[in-house]
Amino acid sequence: MRHGVAATGSRTVPEETAVALVYDGSTHAVLMATPADLDDLGVGFSLTEGIASAGDIRDVEIVPGTDGIECRIWLAPGLAAGLGERRRAIVGPTGCGLCGVESLAEAVRSPPRVTTSSFPAAEIAAAAASLRGHQPLGDATRAVHAAALWTRGGGLVCLREDVGRHNALDKLAGALVRAGIDATGGIVVLTSRVSVEMVQKTAHIGAGAIVAVSAPTALAIRTAIEAGLVLVGVARDDGFEVFAGAERVQLPGLLVTPAQAGAHTSPAVDTYWPPPARGERQPI
Repeated sequence: MRHGVAATGSRTVPEETAVALVYDGSTHAVLMATPADLDDLGVGFSLTEGIASAGDIRDVEIVPGTDGIECRIWLAPGLAAGLGERRRAIVGPTGCGLCGVESLAEAVRSPPRVTTSSFPAAEIAAAAASLRGHQPLGDATRAVHAAALWTRGGGLVCLREDVGRHNALDKLAGALVRAGIDATGGIVVLTSRVSVEMVQKTAHIGAGAIVAVSAPTALAIRTAIEAGLVLVGVARDDGFEVFAGAERVQLPGLLVTPAQAGAHTSPAVDTYWPPPARGERQPI
C-alpha cells in the first residue's frame, strides 16, 4: 500500500542467521548476522573484544550447519583458556552488542587510547558523503547497516555491511586486519547510532574519528573522550555535529580550545557546512 493504492510486488530482503563464534572448540558467543564476510567477522570480533590480536589467530574456518553457521577460530596456545571467565553466555540478537557479558566491568571497560589526530571539516564531510553508491546490500534492501574506513590518502578504502551494526563494525575491523590496512588517523563511518560499544570497538581498530548518521549516547561521548577519539554525529547533507574532540576539528571561523571542549558536563555541539555535492564519490 503506497499513497492509498494497493498493489502486489517484490522486494529484496537480507538474510539473517545464527553465527556461533567458536574458539579452539568452545562456543564463546552466538550472534544473529548476515551470512557474508564471516571470516572478517571472526577476526574483527576477536580484535574488538580484546580476545586476541591479529598475530594470535592461527586460522579461521567457516562451517555451515543445520541451525546456523560456526565460525571456528583457532588461537595461539594458551589464549583460549581465559575465555571461560568472560564468555557471552546467551545469544546476542541482531543489533545487540553487549548481550551475555557477565560482569558490569566488562560492559564499561576502558577503551585503548588512539593516536591523536586532527581533521579539517571538509574531510569529515567527505567521509560522511563517501558511502553513497557503495552499499550494495543496503541499497537493495534498506535493511542493513554499513561500517567503513575513510582515509586522507585513500578515500573510502574498505566497507562492510550486516543486519547488525556491531557486526558490520566487527567485519570492517577484521577486513582491515586481514588486508594489512593501518587505520591510524582514519575515520570510521557508520550508518547507525553510536552507543558505547561502537566507540570501544573503534578504539580497538585504531581510527582517530567516528562519523555517524545518528547521535551518540552520553556514555559513548564520555568513552570517546577517554579514548581520544573525535566523535561526530548527525552527519547529514546539511552538515554534522561534533560531540567529542571538537578542538581537533578544524572549523572555519571557529576556534575551540581543549579547555573549552572539556568544560562541559554535557559536551558542546558544533555544526558545520554541507558535505561535498552529490556525485563526488571516493574510490573503493
